[in-house]
Amino acid sequence: MPLTESGGPADSALRASDADRDRTADVLRDALGEGRLTPEEHSERVGAAYEARTVGELEAVVADLPRSPSAPRYETPAGAYGSSPGADATENLVAVFGGATRKGRWRVPWRTNAFALFGGIEIDLTEAVFERREIVVNAVAIFGGVEIKVPENVSLRSTGGGVFGGFDVRTMEARDPGAPVVSVTGFAVFGGVEARPRRGKRLKNLRAGG
Repeated sequence: MPLTESGGPADSALRASDADRDRTADVLRDALGEGRLTPEEHSERVGAAYEARTVGELEAVVADLPRSPSAPRYETPAGAYGSSPGADATENLVAVFGGATRKGRWRVPWRTNAFALFGGIEIDLTEAVFERREIVVNAVAIFGGVEIKVPENVSLRSTGGGVFGGFDVRTMEARDPGAPVVSVTGFAVFGGVEARPRRGKRLKNLRAGG
């Protein structure tokens, strides 16, 4: 029986959360690394996991696989960074045999999911307005790529990894302890995830995120 975010037994009819999908993706990543799944099977199942709407649909994706420990969760406290209705929202960017881009002056929700399958995604945060002090970018690249650009004066952290792929995040800590934090998680399979500061781009007002 799958577990919900609180750690208790899950009802298969419950709506799946982004954290539930991420934990399922972690199980699939481990199964690929252990040789339990072929790259083709892994790609198909990851796609099904991120399209799942209920916990029961997620359980079906990993029913024949051993479970791995729950993926880490990030808690981003509300603060002075954003007060719009979209502060608690999640944005999904998907590129399948194509491309997707998010850049310019835009309000970044606390979590952005990027899924690239034989495609490419560019996420540019250098002119963005941060809705929370800490945001999470969950990047999954399968035979594709995800590129993330951040301002020079924010903290950049990572918990992701690569399986026959690259997960290159140039981690750094901002001098200002109140600066925004961008946490990049996820994985790359025969693809690449890259995150780094963009030289010359800085947030002018750290507390306002702009």
